[in-house]
Amino acid sequence: MIHNVYFWLKNDLTTEQVTTFESELKLLPKISYVVAGSVGKPAATEVRPVTDHSFSYSLSLTFKTMEEHEFYQKDCPEHKRFVDNCKAFFERVIVYDTAELA
Repeated sequence: MIHNVYFWLKNDLTTEQVTTFESELKLLPKISYVVAGSVGKPAATEVRPVTDHSFSYSLSLTFKTMEEHEFYQKDCPEHKRFVDNCKAFFERVIVYDTAELA
């Protein structure tokens, strides 16, 4: 199960707020039961009708099971910390959760 999240940060953030957001975001892929994870910004790829470069940051986390994902969403202290510390910094967030095809 892959959890993909896209964030649009507010335009009026201070450098310190952006640094806090980045630091907190980078901690999420380090959670012990996350199989793989990454954070990033829009790549400087060619502008095409199918690409979206409008987001500020992305997060991708891979979980072994749906139960681990559910724990992450509801009970994970690292996720709760991120939300509590950073929710004021973004104006929009979109999540695309993906189940692998068998």
